[in-house]
Amino acid sequence: MPTARSLNVREQVSVEEWRTRVDLAALYRLTALHHWDDLVFTHISMRVPGKEHHFLINPYGLLFEEITASNLVKVDLACNVVIDTPHFVNPAGFVIHSAVHEAREDAICVYPTHTVHGVAVSAQKDGLLPISQHSLLPLASIGYHNYEGLALNAEEKPRLIADLGSNQALILRNHGLLTIGRSAAEAFLSMYLLETACRIQVLAQSGGSELIPIPDPILKGIRAQVNQVTNGMGAEIAWPSLLRKLDRIDPSYSE
Repeated sequence: MPTARSLNVREQVSVEEWRTRVDLAALYRLTALHHWDDLVFTHISMRVPGKEHHFLINPYGLLFEEITASNLVKVDLACNVVIDTPHFVNPAGFVIHSAVHEAREDAICVYPTHTVHGVAVSAQKDGLLPISQHSLLPLASIGYHNYEGLALNAEEKPRLIADLGSNQALILRNHGLLTIGRSAAEAFLSMYLLETACRIQVLAQSGGSELIPIPDPILKGIRAQVNQVTNGMGAEIAWPSLLRKLDRIDPSYSE
């Protein structure tokens, strides 16, 4: 049953915004389920449908497993809260997000992580290697951004955006991974493939044997092959099953 709090928020927002809230809350829960969270020290954001440049982000201090559609905080590009909430946000955590949202109209969802394997690969000079099938799709659309310290400086934004370019993923050197998507589903699938590729790479390197790279012609043709297999709908195919899994575990994300 929806709580009084969730009903209060739901009554204040559009049907489209509520749907976005549910998807983003699901993304937070899936991140926790896959152990990609970092206590309370990272953020995922989504653009709210409509003419206003408003965004949803997590309340600072809550674990990802505690995020619900109603406790997400709506902010503007300057991270000012635009709807009453008992929660607060960390403006410093929105620096990267605001830069990407502002520069890329297609960046509906901005999804960074600080996973152990992602940071490990981000610290390697050669970055992500073409040594697994999982690595192929991320490698078809990835950029690299050098570490400039904690993401607090607005002057870093133009350099980050230039490094992201038109790509769907960005490896933040010595920091972690970032994916964007036109939906929570797209951002999640991109992160799943990128994170899995990083895990495989670290495990393969730990074996001590010479690694076998995938030939260039295969790497160059992978995007067309993936589109052929999924009809360009890989994220949309996977997302409903992930929501069903969350519903079986704990459906409170949608409250």
